[in-house]
Amino acid sequence: MTAPQQVDYAAVLRVWEEADAVPEIGHAWLFDHLMPIGGDPGGPAYEGWTLLSALAARTRRLRLGVLVTSNRLRPPAMLAKIAATVDVVSGGRLDFGIGAGSRTDIPGARREYDAHGLPFHDAAYAVGALAEACTVIRRLWTEDEPFDFRGAYVNLTGAFGNPKPVQRPHPPIVVGGRAAATLRVVAEHADVWNYPGADVADAVRRGALLERYCAELGRDPAEITRSLVLPVAYEDPGATRDAIGRAREAGFRHIVLSLPAPYPDGVAAWVAEKLIAPSR
Repeated sequence: MTAPQQVDYAAVLRVWEEADAVPEIGHAWLFDHLMPIGGDPGGPAYEGWTLLSALAARTRRLRLGVLVTSNRLRPPAMLAKIAATVDVVSGGRLDFGIGAGSRTDIPGARREYDAHGLPFHDAAYAVGALAEACTVIRRLWTEDEPFDFRGAYVNLTGAFGNPKPVQRPHPPIVVGGRAAATLRVVAEHADVWNYPGADVADAVRRGALLERYCAELGRDPAEITRSLVLPVAYEDPGATRDAIGRAREAGFRHIVLSLPAPYPDGVAAWVAEKLIAPSR
């Protein structure tokens, strides 16, 4: 994962092209913020989906996505169109990440919304809108006839998606979050659950809650791949390897390694040699 903030495009592109040539690395990810959430608050931050499409055109093998898209930033029908376009550009390599958006308890979380004239509803509204967005996006990707949708948060008339994504029935849906209400959305809609952080003990507790919600819906929790983001320490790869081991023991099979900038030359090969190979 390369957070597209406080870096330039050339640096991100270099890492992705390096990773594309390293078969041990299966996925590459961006995040979805319009302004920096770390470092210089006036520094650069690239729009995630625009950047993802550019990187999709410059890679050939990696699966790719935004971990995770803020459902607050784009209307869901527009997001479905954007994602389908990226899936086409990539030749069917998109993993579609989505979440409710920034938590209201994060200092400065409202800054990017206020700065771009976007509404910032409370958490209950955001999660309810997320559930409807997942329904609408899947329908736009899979249904062949226009449809109307009347929800509490989303209203569409004559909605229709064309082109469809390359992947059928649709790209894997990755829902990120840890709150109980979000985990209900995961249980209903997700192919992959991404826990937003590196606290393995808390992730296990949240996973147990997810299993309960799956049981209530009659869904096998084994159908949902568990994903976790771990920070990479270039100066202490052993600490990162230990964290990978704990995550795997806890049942997390999709490990996202978050690379701090600036990125060393050959960082993808370094990740494969120092972190992935010893952890298998």
